[in-house]
Amino acid sequence: MPIAATGSDTAVRSTLNALLVKQRAAQLRDGAPSAAIRIDRLNRCIGLLVDHRSEIETALNADFGARSAHVSAFADVASSIGPLKHARQHVARWMKTEKRSTTPSLLGLFGAKSEVRHQPKGVVGVISPWNFPVNLTFSPLAGVLAAGNRAMIKPSEVTPATSELLKKMFASAFDDEEIAVVTGGPEVGQAFASLTFDHIIFTGATSIGRHVMKAAAENLVPVTLELGGKSPVILGRSADLATSAARIMNGKTLNAGQICLAPDYVLAPADKIGGFVAAAKSAVGTMFPTIRDNPDYTAVVADRHYERLTGYVDDARAKGAEIVEINPAGEDLRQQPHRRMAPTLILNPTDDMKVMQEEIFGPLLPVKAYQKLDEAIDYVNAHERPLGLYYFGSDSEERDRVLDRTTSGGVSVNDVVMHVTQEELPFGGIGPAGMGAYHGHDGFREFSHRKSVYHQMKSDFGLRMLRPPYGGAISKYLATQIKR
Repeated sequence: MPIAATGSDTAVRSTLNALLVKQRAAQLRDGAPSAAIRIDRLNRCIGLLVDHRSEIETALNADFGARSAHVSAFADVASSIGPLKHARQHVARWMKTEKRSTTPSLLGLFGAKSEVRHQPKGVVGVISPWNFPVNLTFSPLAGVLAAGNRAMIKPSEVTPATSELLKKMFASAFDDEEIAVVTGGPEVGQAFASLTFDHIIFTGATSIGRHVMKAAAENLVPVTLELGGKSPVILGRSADLATSAARIMNGKTLNAGQICLAPDYVLAPADKIGGFVAAAKSAVGTMFPTIRDNPDYTAVVADRHYERLTGYVDDARAKGAEIVEINPAGEDLRQQPHRRMAPTLILNPTDDMKVMQEEIFGPLLPVKAYQKLDEAIDYVNAHERPLGLYYFGSDSEERDRVLDRTTSGGVSVNDVVMHVTQEELPFGGIGPAGMGAYHGHDGFREFSHRKSVYHQMKSDFGLRMLRPPYGGAISKYLATQIKR
C-alpha cells in the first residue's frame, strides 16, 4: 500500500493507522501462525531476493550514483538470505515451550510446573536506513517473521529507487495484512514512528533514534534501536601491520565507509603509525588501483553527505592534522559524474576536530597515536560507548585487557565488522549506540512476547497454610525461609 508524502499530516496518519488496524485484526483473527506458515513467509522473502537480485543491484546503483554490483549482491542480497535461511532452519525448535524449574523445587515434586511460551507480539514496525536498505529490511524480518508477527516497513527516502522496488517486491508476494511497505519523506516517517505498534525496530542515526524512541514512548511501544557511533580500532603492538591494514581498509572502503560498524578511528602505537600508513596505502592500491571509474568503488550517497565529508577534511587540515589521501592512480576526483571519494587518512587528529566528534560514515579514517595501551583504553572509555570495537594483535593478555575494560555493542578481534555476520551472536548496541539485539535466536526472542506460565499442583497439600486463618504451620515454614 503506497503512502504518498503529500497531503495533510492527519490524512497520512489516518491511512497508516488504518493499515495497522487491518494487520492487527488479521493477527487476532488468525492467531499465532504455525511453524509451516512462518517458514512459508520466510521462503517467500528468500524468493523475492533471489528473483529480484538484478533489479536490486540496478536500483542501488541508481540511488548511490555508483555502487558496486558485487557489494550489493554480497551485502544486501546474500547477507539477507543467510539470516532468513537460518531462521527457517531453526524456527520450529525456537517455538517450543521452555521448561523451567519451580521455586521452591519441592513444588515440582508435587506436580507444579513452570514454563515460558513464546507468543507473537503482533504488528512490528520496521524503519530501515539508506546505507544497506535491502539487508536492513530483510535481516530484521527474519526474526520478526520467525516470531510469528506481521510487519509494516518504512524504508528510507534517501534511496527512493530501492524503496519503490521494495514496495513492488513485497506487494507481489504478500498480502498487506502480512507485510506492507509505506514510502514517503520525513513526515511519513514521523507519523509511522508514532503508531501504536507492538514493537518498533529502527536502524539509523543516533539523532533520529532519539526522535523514534520519544514517539514510541508516547504509546509505550517497545523499541529495538540499532544506531551507530564512533567504532574504534585498537592496534596492538603484536598486530601484523599488513594483515591488519588490509582488513581495516577493506572495512573502511566497503560501501565507501557508509556502514554503521565501519572503523571510525584507529588508535595505534606511536612507533607504528608510519608502518600502518604504508600498509594502508598498499592495501588500498591492491583493492582499488583506480578510483574514479572503478566499478568496485562505491560513491557517497548524496551531495550533502559528500559536502559534510569534505568539510571534515578541510576542518582537520585547518586545525593541524596531516591529510593522507590514498589515490593510487593520482586521479583528479574533483570533476566526476558521481561522488567517489578517495580513502583518506587523517593523522594527528585532535578532539576539537569535527571528524573526531561525529560519526564519519564515509571513507575517512583518523589515526591517533598512543604510548601505552592504557591510554588507548582510557580514550575509548572517555567517549560514548560505540556500536563496535576492534582489536588487532596476537597477545591474548592484551586482547583480554581491551575486552574486559571497554564496553561496546559488539567486538571483532583481528577484523572489523564481521561480528555482525554471525547469526548465533546477538547484534545490538549499548547506550547511544542503541538498545536491544537481534539476529538468530536472539532476534526470535526480541520480537516474541515471552509469556511466563505457572501450573499449580493439583493437591492442596501444603497450600492451605498460605490461607487464613494462619497457624503454626506457616510459622514453621517462615522460620525455614527467613534466615541467612
